[in-house]
Amino acid sequence: MSESVTVACPHCLAGNRFPMEKLEQQPHCGKCQQPLFTANALDVDEAAFSAHLRLSSLPIVVDFWAPWCGPCKAMAPSFQAAAARLEPQFRLLKVNTEAHQQLAAQFQIQSIPTIMLFQDGQLIARQSGAMNTGQLMQWLAGLAQ
Repeated sequence: MSESVTVACPHCLAGNRFPMEKLEQQPHCGKCQQPLFTANALDVDEAAFSAHLRLSSLPIVVDFWAPWCGPCKAMAPSFQAAAARLEPQFRLLKVNTEAHQQLAAQFQIQSIPTIMLFQDGQLIARQSGAMNTGQLMQWLAGLAQ
């Protein structure tokens, strides 16, 4: 019996389960028929953040940022590049802490950017400060060991 993976659709937030071996075959949502992976970091609000954490069996990397933050702006292209490299093994989300202050408070964001790794809805690790793509990949690889 093959192992399955579950992910939330980035378009309609429906939960989708499929065999792990289909992960690399560009799966589409069973509800809206849109691609489940777009090789992009997803800007999310509270509802989308909750759906991804609740429904996804993939590790989720979240960038908590703000539009006025220089280091956040500098890191944005690196985080986007990481999304293109890490999907579909990871889901990358971006949370604007100015627009979604409740999430920032819930996770006690005191400096930005702050990167968090979640697995099965649970916080596994967090790191504050800007990282380039290589540093982010190295940080995630170090956590997998």
